[in-house]
Amino acid sequence: MLTDEERLTRAHVRQVLGVRRSSLLLLLYVVFYVAYLVTGGLVFAALESPAEMHLKNKVNNARNAFLERYSNVKDEDLEELIQEVVRASNRGVSAARNVSGEPNWSFGQSLFFSSTVVTTIGYGHVTPLSKVGKIFCIVYAMVGIPLTLVLLTALVERLMVPATVLLQFLNSRLGHLYQPFNIRLLHLSLVVSLLVGVFFLLPAGIFASLEPEWDFLDSLYYCFISLTTIGLGDYIPGDSPNQPYRPIYKVATTGYLLVGLTFMMLTLTVFYDIPQLNFGLFFLMRSDEMTGDPEKVRLQTPGAVGPKYTQQLDDGGTGRRAVVRVKSRRDDSPSPEDTTPVHARP
Repeated sequence: MLTDEERLTRAHVRQVLGVRRSSLLLLLYVVFYVAYLVTGGLVFAALESPAEMHLKNKVNNARNAFLERYSNVKDEDLEELIQEVVRASNRGVSAARNVSGEPNWSFGQSLFFSSTVVTTIGYGHVTPLSKVGKIFCIVYAMVGIPLTLVLLTALVERLMVPATVLLQFLNSRLGHLYQPFNIRLLHLSLVVSLLVGVFFLLPAGIFASLEPEWDFLDSLYYCFISLTTIGLGDYIPGDSPNQPYRPIYKVATTGYLLVGLTFMMLTLTVFYDIPQLNFGLFFLMRSDEMTGDPEKVRLQTPGAVGPKYTQQLDDGGTGRRAVVRVKSRRDDSPSPEDTTPVHARP
């Protein structure tokens, strides 16, 4: 029988070892992440530098040809015109249409801009020009981003119902043949296939047919960059000259982005519901590592991996102890016996 002092000492040792383990794993992950960023920088530099040099040479040749054709134009005047055009282009005003195309702040364009702000996609091709517009954009984003997150979360919660039904069906049909983890992987694969087919490949084909200067790869690239909220802004639908029905096109693209982001969040939720694939759990300092009293109820992070904890309570003065079993909210610990949530079991 261990004394209270021995139990506290062992609990302290477990706490120190647990914190050191999670901190070491986090340090190794940071090193790996920095190496990943450096590798990305090197690869992008190697891939894009030749294309950049080719484009620079093309621009220089076009500039020199223009000066040779129009010898009465001074190089300084041409440079001033180019800088003015570049400044306007960076603010969303294109000189390619002689500044006479549809304005950027029509209703369709403005609705599209609003959606890119509140969804944090932020293409950056069109930005507020006035000071009042910039202030309104700040306030609008501060209110709109949380509202969008609440909306997407609520929609994902409802989409999890049919996703769970699909998981139940797979368990009922394949549970006697495969391990629960393998069934969860099959379930995730089906959800990912639906995401790729309906929200990447199909829209990419539509954009490729509507945008005169986009091929299928450009369109697929746009869909991925948008639905992952990277939003580089190098490809924007509906901005080509003489685009028919541009306001309707922009509104339809806004709807696509909202629905696509919802399904993207659903896919991530299904992914993180598989404990073996949720690598972030390795870096958590769990509560049983942070407390020195082993008799307290261990509170577990929702969805975290861990054993079923118990708490012993004194039953009055009888000397008997009642055992209270405390389980995590999701009963999907990574034991090889069963990793399926209780609500998704047949």
